[in-house]
Amino acid sequence: MQTPVSDDLEIIHRVLQGEIDCFAELIARYRQHVARIVTRHVPGDRVAEVAHDVFVRAYGGLAGFAGQAPFEHWLSSIAVRTCYHFWRAMRRQELPVSALTEEHHQWMEQVLAAESDDRFREQVKRREAAELSQWALSHLSAENRLVLTLLYLDGHSAREAAGLLGWSVAKVKVRAHRARQTLRKLLRDEWERKDDDTTQ
Repeated sequence: MQTPVSDDLEIIHRVLQGEIDCFAELIARYRQHVARIVTRHVPGDRVAEVAHDVFVRAYGGLAGFAGQAPFEHWLSSIAVRTCYHFWRAMRRQELPVSALTEEHHQWMEQVLAAESDDRFREQVKRREAAELSQWALSHLSAENRLVLTLLYLDGHSAREAAGLLGWSVAKVKVRAHRARQTLRKLLRDEWERKDDDTTQ
């Protein structure tokens, strides 16, 4: 969405001057943009709630918007961080390993065998692994879940992810490395547990 920056700045100025109803115009302009971001990071039945929280946070922080970057970028960063806060607040919801199909187990084996980031990226993107990846991601910390989602599922560069998260590029790279290690260990442990269950 390419909205002229001056239009957004004018609306923001009016809101800050007390014309709070003008904020509805920003919501109308960016509702779909925020929904696209939130949809990629939270369960479908929680998208509306989290998107609403994004706009509440944006309204509350409007006085801090410096206007150095487009409003859309600032709002994108708020959307990503709101998704992060959502996962920090959520309790882990267990999906029993028995609910996974043989196809998911094959995918798990391939991920464990993956040596490089490129192979890891290819494996995570496979459609048939969506359920398993959601299960595995639900067992990661909010930070690890978000950095892996931004880098490997959404396709952002480390620099873009850093901008959205408000982190340094180095922190994104270190966190992504640790998150991949944690995810691999989680998958390996579950795979070994499955093997133990079938041999007993």
